[in-house]
Amino acid sequence: MTKIVVLDRDGVINADSPDYIKSASEWNALPHSLEAIAKLTRAGFTVIVASNQSGLGRGLFDADELESIHQKMLHEVSVAGGEIAAIYFCPHRPDENCDCRKPQPGLLQQIAADRQITMLDVPVIGDSARDLEAARAMGARPILVLTGNGEKTLASGDPVKEVFENLDQVADALISEY
Repeated sequence: MTKIVVLDRDGVINADSPDYIKSASEWNALPHSLEAIAKLTRAGFTVIVASNQSGLGRGLFDADELESIHQKMLHEVSVAGGEIAAIYFCPHRPDENCDCRKPQPGLLQQIAADRQITMLDVPVIGDSARDLEAARAMGARPILVLTGNGEKTLASGDPVKEVFENLDQVADALISEY
């Protein structure tokens, strides 16, 4: 059985910003997130990132800069001993009403189609209600981390059942299940 885990990027792996992460120099890993991905990798999980990146559609950065950001993330994860198997992102602005911008499940549908899997009970880790809603729409397992917007999401009353301080705690919990 393939063990897959889907992570949001901003607020889960790296520090988020209300002004968007617009360059590789602005991308900074959250404490222990790289090590958490390494733990998951060593435990046999396939780690996939699914992220809204409306800054692209808003013209705040271009595709080359987004690629630079992702290359920095992939490099830092690799140096820590982990691997991200794939990165899926929605480039659209909220007003474009696409089906890939979370809370819509399009990114998760793409992952399922590409991997030829069902998303049923696949852990989807995020820091916002839109991450959790996308997971629920696919029958996946929504998990909230309190980093990024997680505290605000929890305070909003989202009915999430699994809440962890950070990605490292989630990694330990998932690994202990298998």
